Amino acid sequence: MPSELQQQAKQPVSATLAGPYGHPFHPILVTVPIGAWVGSLVFDIASHVVDDPDFLARGSMWLIAVGVIGALVAALVGLLDLLAIPTGTRAFRIGLIHMTLNLLVTVAYAGNFLWRRAGDGPSGSVDTGQLVLSAVSLAVLGVSGYLGGKLAYHFGVRVADEATQAEGFAPAHQRRPGRRTG
Repeated sequence: MPSELQQQAKQPVSATLAGPYGHPFHPILVTVPIGAWVGSLVFDIASHVVDDPDFLARGSMWLIAVGVIGALVAALVGLLDLLAIPTGTRAFRIGLIHMTLNLLVTVAYAGNFLWRRAGDGPSGSVDTGQLVLSAVSLAVLGVSGYLGGKLAYHFGVRVADEATQAEGFAPAHQRRPGRRTG
């Protein structure tokens, strides 16, 4: 049986903004910046191996912008999830580290976008410094993602409790009346 503190971390601060019980919005929203930033790094690398790299450099810059916007939206919803975790707990401390790393990565990518946009914008292969900044930022994002996974999969933050999860493993004929399955 989950403790009162554990149960508090499973309930949304605002179901409308953060997603209902057992269905948080933050994990789906983070796919936008992760995908955009991985794509931008692929474009950065590819800009060094093609004959006409301008379109890849421009594409990478705009993928970074999409990632920053997506990260800001995900951060707002993630903050609501953080507020559901009782302060003074190990889960809350990990949540703060996760949030701090994500904000640092977002600032790094915003700076990278401005760097690329300077002057006439990107032309030719992506500058080595910009490529390295993207790679390092993505590596830090991986560490932060690991911590986010620990919050959800190890501590069960915003995840349905074990009794609710067990319903999914009961034979279909033993479903509780009135409960929708999905």
